[in-house]
Amino acid sequence: MAKDTAIYGLSSIIGRFLNYLLVPLYTAKLAAASGGYGIITNVYAYTALILVLLTFGMETTFFRFANKEEEQPLRVYSTALFTVGGLSLAFAVLVIAFLKPVSTAMGYGAHPWYVGVMAITVAVDAFSCLPFSYLRYKKKAIKFAALKLLNIFLNIALNIIYFVVIDGKDPGFAFYINMVCSVVLLLCLVRELTGFPWIFDRPLFRRMFAYSWPILVLGIAGILNQTADKILFPYLYGNGQEGHVQLGIYGAASKIAMIMAMITQAFRYAYEPFVFGKSRDKDAKAMYASAMKYFIVFTLLAFLVVMGFIDVLKYIIGRDYWEGLRVVPVVMAAEIMMGIYFNLSFWYKLIDKTIWGAWFSGIGCAVLIVVNCLFVPRYGYIACAWAGFAGYATAMILSYLVGQKKNPIDYPMREIAVYTVLAAVLFGCMWWGKQHLSVPLSIAFNTVLILIFAAKAALEMKKMIRRKA
Repeated sequence: MAKDTAIYGLSSIIGRFLNYLLVPLYTAKLAAASGGYGIITNVYAYTALILVLLTFGMETTFFRFANKEEEQPLRVYSTALFTVGGLSLAFAVLVIAFLKPVSTAMGYGAHPWYVGVMAITVAVDAFSCLPFSYLRYKKKAIKFAALKLLNIFLNIALNIIYFVVIDGKDPGFAFYINMVCSVVLLLCLVRELTGFPWIFDRPLFRRMFAYSWPILVLGIAGILNQTADKILFPYLYGNGQEGHVQLGIYGAASKIAMIMAMITQAFRYAYEPFVFGKSRDKDAKAMYASAMKYFIVFTLLAFLVVMGFIDVLKYIIGRDYWEGLRVVPVVMAAEIMMGIYFNLSFWYKLIDKTIWGAWFSGIGCAVLIVVNCLFVPRYGYIACAWAGFAGYATAMILSYLVGQKKNPIDYPMREIAVYTVLAAVLFGCMWWGKQHLSVPLSIAFNTVLILIFAAKAALEMKKMIRRKA
């Protein structure tokens, strides 16, 4: 799992880092006052939600059923492809057929093809998710990583050509570029879509559907925890143009916190097939507990690194977006809790009780939406950050409490608490340094604090390796 995590993580981190190059590009070419980056943030929030709807929980369902002894993996894969492919095609056709009313309802009546192009793109992306899942199932991590990086390099190259070489200013071209990249990526997955009979097994589909629909609800609630603020903000904040301006500032600042999303995604790519593959091992629960601990330790270290060097990292975005930097620690803390919640989620997936995940995520999502609706009109985008924090915290706590009754795992809570408290104290010291020291001294001071945390983690890892030896 460590090897696969390294490969997936390298592609995810490099990919996200390269994608970060688009953030300074967009924020340099699209001034905050134009609202252009707010449009990009808003439309991509919709596509993230729609992607979850169209994949219908079939990625996790594929792993679960493909690893069952009584099922035929290729038959499971083919049935999942038919399901997601049919949904994606129907969605794209319906949006194009009703493009004018749909785009008007979203606030883009003057630019309907912003919506149309992204509908086509998200349909292609949803279908592509299953071939990528198949690569993970076959443990072809290198091909998986290579294709993901190819997509990102192509995306960046085309964006540079339009926004730098041509000096374009229309944010909608980002969507056209994304569509081209998605189609190219799908063409690269032809081998994963051929060489086997395409069969839609109806009895198998009914069993898969019973397993997947709670995951779909879970996924909807989970993605709403990430995107509901960006979808609702223009409506809640009001003042159309200014709403997109403020959303752009929030979206750009949040990008700095997305290193936590990179870590969580890399962990998920490797951990999901690992968990289902090891579920019958006697020491499975001990491995899950250990993985939880080190995931938290590593994400806390990442949190301290980002906050310790925020005065350097802020140059990723344009100066007129810096006022949004205050959301970074809140968004990062929320992302850590999302990762913990994902780690906790396997107790109900492994006993085929995915309905619990739907309840937890649904309640967390409800908390997020209520906080947004109550406080965004008064406090603006800072309320969005705290709403995400509250939503993830709720889902995480509920999953832990119920999981310890239904399928208990002996997590090392005392050790986790020690690391959490230490990280909180060190962050408090960083905050003090930011208020009282010059920027160079503050960075030097923060580096020492980060090394303190890293040294404790390294010493414990060394002790563990010695015990294992």
